[in-house]
Amino acid sequence: MKIQFIDLRRQYQAYKAEIDTQINDVITSSAFIMGSKVAELEQQLREFVGTKYALGCSSGTDALLLALMAYDIQPGDEIITTPFSFIATSEAIALLKAKPVFVDIDEQTFNIDPARIPHAVTGKTRGIIAVDIFGQCAEYDEINQAARTNNLFVIEDGAQSFGAQYKKHQACSLADIGCTSFFPAKPLGCYGDGGAIFTNDENIYKIARSFRVHGKGENKYDNVRVGLNARLDTIQAAVLLAKLKHYSEEIKMRGTAAACYSSQLDQDVKVPEILPHNLSVFAQYCILAENRDGLQQHLKERDIPTAIHYPKPLHLQPAFSGLGYKEGDFPVSEKICQNILALPMHPFMLEEEQHFIVESIKSFYKEEAHVLRKP
Repeated sequence: MKIQFIDLRRQYQAYKAEIDTQINDVITSSAFIMGSKVAELEQQLREFVGTKYALGCSSGTDALLLALMAYDIQPGDEIITTPFSFIATSEAIALLKAKPVFVDIDEQTFNIDPARIPHAVTGKTRGIIAVDIFGQCAEYDEINQAARTNNLFVIEDGAQSFGAQYKKHQACSLADIGCTSFFPAKPLGCYGDGGAIFTNDENIYKIARSFRVHGKGENKYDNVRVGLNARLDTIQAAVLLAKLKHYSEEIKMRGTAAACYSSQLDQDVKVPEILPHNLSVFAQYCILAENRDGLQQHLKERDIPTAIHYPKPLHLQPAFSGLGYKEGDFPVSEKICQNILALPMHPFMLEEEQHFIVESIKSFYKEEAHVLRKP
C-alpha cells in the first residue's frame, strides 16, 4: 500500500475539469500578471473570511512581510512571537532588521501562551505575531487584550489555518491583519507559491497593496515608497478559484479523518487537543509519541511517510543565534520538538489507509511493551 503524506493527485483528479478550465482561461486571455482572476479571487476570499479587504500576494512569507511593512517596522523594533513555528514567521521580522522576541507555547494547543505575552513587552515592542499552528487558531481574545493594554498591533499568521474558526469567527479575521499561505501542501493550496492578507483597515490595505507592486501609487510609474515584487500569479489565482468552491466540504473531510485517528490512537499516543470553541482544519495531524524516532522508523519500514514539525525551535536555530537565547529558555517548545510527529493527512484519505497507519502504530507500541516486559 503506497500512502501519500498529502495526496494532491487525488484532489486534482476530483476537480480536474474545473481546474483545467480555469487555467486554460488564463492561457487564452494571456493575462498572466494581475489578470482579472486575481481580483475575482480576492473578492471571494474576503467573502469567505468576512473582512472588508483581501489582498493576494506571492507567498505566505511575503504576506507577513507586507503586513509588517504596512506598520512601518524599523530596525530595532521588537515583535513578540512564538519559537514553535516555521522560520518564515520570525524571518519576516528579521528581514526588516527588527527583533523577534519569543514567548513559550501552551502545552495543549502548541500555540503561543497569551499569559506570557505581557512579560515580554518592552519599550521597543511594536506588535505581536500569533501563529495558528497545525490548523487550530490561537487564543485571540486574550492576545488582542494584551495588545490593546500595551498599544500593540496583532498579526495573525494563518498560514496553516485558513478555513479554521475561533468562537465561530473565521481564521485570518481575528487580528488587525491576517496572513495566509497557499503553498501546495496547505489545506487550500495552489500549484506554486501564493498567499493573501486580510484586514478591515482601509489604510493598512492601501499601503500593503502599494508595497505589493514596487511601492506603486495611483499610476504605474508613480512610486511613492520602496516596495516589493509580491504579486499573486494569475494562474495560481485560477487554481484557487477552482478549489475554493470545494473547500468547505474538504474541511469536513479533514475533520472526519482527524476524528478517525484520534478515536483509535488516544490510548497509544497523545492526540491533538482541539479546544471546544475552535474548529481546526488540521493542516497537519500531529501526535506526541514516546520513542518518536523509533516509531518514525517503524512506520518508514512500512512505507508510511511522516514528518517532524518542528525538530528544533526557532530560538535554537543558527539563524537566530545572535538573539542570545539558549537551551532551556522555552522548555515547552523544546519538549514538544522532541516528541512530535505528523501523520499523513488530507481530505482524500481512504479508510483502509488510515486503518493501516493506526494498526502500524499500535503494533509498534505492542512490540515496545513486549520488549520492556522481557526479564
